[in-house]
Amino acid sequence: MRLPKSAHTSLPWRIHELTRDFSVEDVWSFRTPGAGPGDFPAMLEATRAAGGPAALRGPARFLFALRWRLGALFGWDRVSSGLGRRVTSIRDRLPDDLRAAPRGPESASLPLRPVYELERESARELANGTVHAVMHLGWVPGAKGDHELRMAVLVRPNGRFGRLYLAAIAPFRYLVVYPALTRQWERAWRAHLRRTS
Repeated sequence: MRLPKSAHTSLPWRIHELTRDFSVEDVWSFRTPGAGPGDFPAMLEATRAAGGPAALRGPARFLFALRWRLGALFGWDRVSSGLGRRVTSIRDRLPDDLRAAPRGPESASLPLRPVYELERESARELANGTVHAVMHLGWVPGAKGDHELRMAVLVRPNGRFGRLYLAAIAPFRYLVVYPALTRQWERAWRAHLRRTS
């Protein structure tokens, strides 16, 4: 479910101190019934087990395949456009305590590189010819006494083209990609519950 940006900015996440030059693009929540305050690592593992964009179904999978095809055609995903080349990683901004924290595993199925992984939040990032983006996942108390997963996407567009690109793909994110991701991650949580009950 889409949330207002304040659902992310109003909480004391560590990511705020690292992304002052980024803007909040999207905030989304995922239902995790029965989740407790210590279940964030289990939820992260469930999302990883569910697979990345290639594991999405139907139109969402098609949109990701189209994006990678266009990226190859127009050179958006060249190494020279990525982290350490066009932009520096936000890992270079980490204070000592976050630098010493676990990063989380690398994943061949995700185009995002791990930054840090804590008890209640994690961050991953990517950079290409269109944008430098951070996916922040946080674990917050839900309305019914359990906990829920929240995702915030923070962006720093690559100039005017990057801003136009983000505006052009916004309807596809809200109508296709995020609903598909919601189904995938909520199924992953239910599968975790079945395995552990």
